[in-house]
Amino acid sequence: LVSLLLIGIAAWGIGFGLISSFRVVGVAIAVGIFLFLIALVGLIGAVKHHQVLLFFYMIILLLVFIFQFSVSCACLALNKEQQSQLLEVGWNNTNSARTDIERNLNCCGFRVFDPNETCSSDCFRSRQCQPCAPIIEEYSGMVLRFVGGIGLFFSFTEILGVWLTYRYRNQKDPRANPSAFL
Repeated sequence: LVSLLLIGIAAWGIGFGLISSFRVVGVAIAVGIFLFLIALVGLIGAVKHHQVLLFFYMIILLLVFIFQFSVSCACLALNKEQQSQLLEVGWNNTNSARTDIERNLNCCGFRVFDPNETCSSDCFRSRQCQPCAPIIEEYSGMVLRFVGGIGLFFSFTEILGVWLTYRYRNQKDPRANPSAFL
């Protein structure tokens, strides 16, 4: 479900022109496909009661849990100053995201509006733009809390999946020869 949601949101973002960076969309789609394939491995392993596939699924799901839990905790632990520093580094290191932000939020520059620089915003024509930093910082705190909370929710469902896989993997296969386990 999460994998299909990732693929759908990436396609929606590119379709409506909200995201023009193909790297971001490509990474979201690749992660979605990876999670879909891992879920398929778990499903096949459960249906066939295949020990190796279930073990592989359990280990990959545990690694995804560790990564997702750590990223979620990092999102929730950032304070305003750290968010501001992170946003400024991101602003200075990318051009495609900068133009997307200026166009979508109708702002120019990060901390100070400079009329001598180029800007893809509509307000640039009238030279009455506000800097982007206050607008981005307002949204970033909300987004980080939302993403961190959703990530924590899904990470705990993943650890539940690891536990259920471990329990199911150690059960006897009812289709197997009962005397083989003695």
